[in-house]
Amino acid sequence: MRLARISKDGRTGLAVDTAEGIKVVLGDASLNDLDALVAQGGDALVQAGSKVVAEGVLVDEAELTFLSPLVKAPKIICLGLNYKDHAAEGGFQVPEFPTVFGRFNSSLIGHGAPIIKPTTSEQLDYEGEMVAVVGKAGKDIAKEDALSHIVAYSVFNDGSVRDYQLKTPQWTVGKNFDDTGAFGPWLVTADELPAGGAGLKIETRLNGQVVQSANTSDMVFDVVDTVALLSTCFTLEAGDVLVMGTPSGIGLARTPPLFMKDGDVCEVEIEKIGLLVNPIKAA
Repeated sequence: MRLARISKDGRTGLAVDTAEGIKVVLGDASLNDLDALVAQGGDALVQAGSKVVAEGVLVDEAELTFLSPLVKAPKIICLGLNYKDHAAEGGFQVPEFPTVFGRFNSSLIGHGAPIIKPTTSEQLDYEGEMVAVVGKAGKDIAKEDALSHIVAYSVFNDGSVRDYQLKTPQWTVGKNFDDTGAFGPWLVTADELPAGGAGLKIETRLNGQVVQSANTSDMVFDVVDTVALLSTCFTLEAGDVLVMGTPSGIGLARTPPLFMKDGDVCEVEIEKIGLLVNPIKAA
């Protein structure tokens, strides 16, 4: 099932992408909060989607504003250097343990919303990534059980302000400027995809030019590894968002560097999951 948090005519609601088209229910409090549905587990998500399919009305996609699917994640956990070629282009060794940093909910925007280039930097970079959403809490999760804790997948653009990211050994500030974390448009339930979201083409395009192209099977730490390893350190909670790293081709590593600027359009597309499109706008 493919679900999205949307607004239309000033009302929020839930949309489901069906064989007939996009069906929407607006203003139903039991459906409006994807965070709450994810926290309740996969059954609640599917039941809500089924209600939209049964009771919703068909709406043209152009009439909808897509919101960030989740906005109250307990943790947004991002993986750095999680594709070998990306580690190499930055001059880093392939990590022996996931390189982890956090994002804040305050940085998130939805499909179609502008990624904001801050006034303080000219180094706004793109990073196309796959998201795995935790649907069941756990600690010390065994690898063979890891995927039972993942309820859905999505698309992310980890917009990175490189000069601020690299001012210090840890990257938090450069990864958390307001309106730089594009997310969505769809949450795709795990049953719709290959196990762990593996084997899917991931591509980033800037103004129509392909700048990143890889396969999710190229990750150093896949979803199974990530769930098992991180859960040895802290409890993974229902609603946690795992942003699984970006392939090579980032703007910083190019000669000359290629950064996003006012008026650009950035697209991130992952096979079977969806297409995330955001214009770039100067603050």
